[in-house]
Amino acid sequence: MDIKIETIMMELVVNGGNARSCALQAIAAAREGKFELADKQIKEAEAAIEKAHEFQTDILQAEASGEHLEMSLIMVHAQDHLMNSMTVRDLANEFIKLYKKADVPC
Repeated sequence: MDIKIETIMMELVVNGGNARSCALQAIAAAREGKFELADKQIKEAEAAIEKAHEFQTDILQAEASGEHLEMSLIMVHAQDHLMNSMTVRDLANEFIKLYKKADVPC
């Protein structure tokens, strides 16, 4: 593998965390009726998830090609960050739809 596994894990943690933060900020913006900002924040979350997913794909391809990767707490933590960010992003999209439908800030 060209990139050290530790670097990949940190990229997953950082980008997953950034995506989660952006998705939560999107919900807050939608709650205030700031739908353009909410949409911008969701796009930023998507970009961070995409970047993290590219790193995850590197790991999967390495393992699929026969490279043995040690399981570590950091790897589990990194994968957890990515999955959590994807879940929060999905929920944020639903919240934004609901706030747009209500079209009334709460």
